[in-house]
Amino acid sequence: MKKQVLISGASFAGLTLACWLNKFGYQVTVTELGKELRKGGSPIDVRGEALDIVRELGIYDKIKAGEFVHTDEIVDANDKTLTTFSLNKQAEYLGDIEIHRGDLLDILYDIVPKEEVRFIFGNSIATLVQHKDQVEVGFENGERGSFDFVIGADGTHSIVRELVFGPEENFKKFFGVYFAFAKADHIQTGRPKNTGLIYRELGKQAVIYQFKDAANAILVFRAPKLDWNYRDHEQHKQILEQYFSGNTNWKIPEILDTMRHSENLYFDEACQIHMPTWTKGRVALVGDAAHAPSFFTGMGTSLALQGATLLAKEMQANEDYNIAFEKYNETFRPFAENIQARIHRGLKVHLPETEEELQASIERWTNNDK
Repeated sequence: MKKQVLISGASFAGLTLACWLNKFGYQVTVTELGKELRKGGSPIDVRGEALDIVRELGIYDKIKAGEFVHTDEIVDANDKTLTTFSLNKQAEYLGDIEIHRGDLLDILYDIVPKEEVRFIFGNSIATLVQHKDQVEVGFENGERGSFDFVIGADGTHSIVRELVFGPEENFKKFFGVYFAFAKADHIQTGRPKNTGLIYRELGKQAVIYQFKDAANAILVFRAPKLDWNYRDHEQHKQILEQYFSGNTNWKIPEILDTMRHSENLYFDEACQIHMPTWTKGRVALVGDAAHAPSFFTGMGTSLALQGATLLAKEMQANEDYNIAFEKYNETFRPFAENIQARIHRGLKVHLPETEEELQASIERWTNNDK
């Protein structure tokens, strides 16, 4: 009889894991809180060893065909261009592929055989009880089920981690930054498609990314730890009002108004998850649920692909899941921690705290693009 695996979360880590475990003979079920794949957000990157993984999965050519080649401009308060650069052409990013988030999700989802892997959308794990030989799960819709393994691939605010390992606050490291995303197709920039516009002040950044026939607006700001609720969207809008209301520079008024009326606003804090182990009993964590490097490292997607692949291959190679889980922890941890350490560089570049850092970052992009 096939071993039963429940994966919580249908994003990059969850879909990658579902694909591999199905190939390796497991009976896989994927539950996703959203009613469909969550395709919103700005383009993401596939880098380093993650490129080898997508080649193994046979989807490299599709990802390459959907590559998002764009130009970025840093502008001043009056929309004057200070410098123009292209990440795709810079030495440290050569060979990497940037792609729309939704496009990569579609590519991964399409290669998971639906006749073999069960997807449950609009539902989530509510209770989880481990036994010696199985894990009993209760779902929010009232259903129940037993599985050999449960894998949390459900993001930074993972319910699996909460239920099995304890409160998020026990593992979260906050970096004094908050950010918000919203669709902003109506904001006119006067620039061609596939252009990203970046306006920065000390401790604040506003961005409009134009891609395909759409655009996303982003606000990022430094702040002390706030008392906020991840699910309270009205509170998120009030926080943005507090930090950006009255700021008339560049397109901040338009962006703020867009977020004020948005029905799909995404608001969160820049944080990482640091855990002594990503496994407990028959439960394991992958992707942001395990380590959440933060988008300031530019490696969240690649880490998700790599970690999910390594876990699946260890489970396939070792009949004893305890050995598989142990090897997953030991092998992947040094790399994940190395990536997490990159956040300090990313914050310094994107959210300078002094005029000297601000000018240095502009020069960095200008020089690297030559």
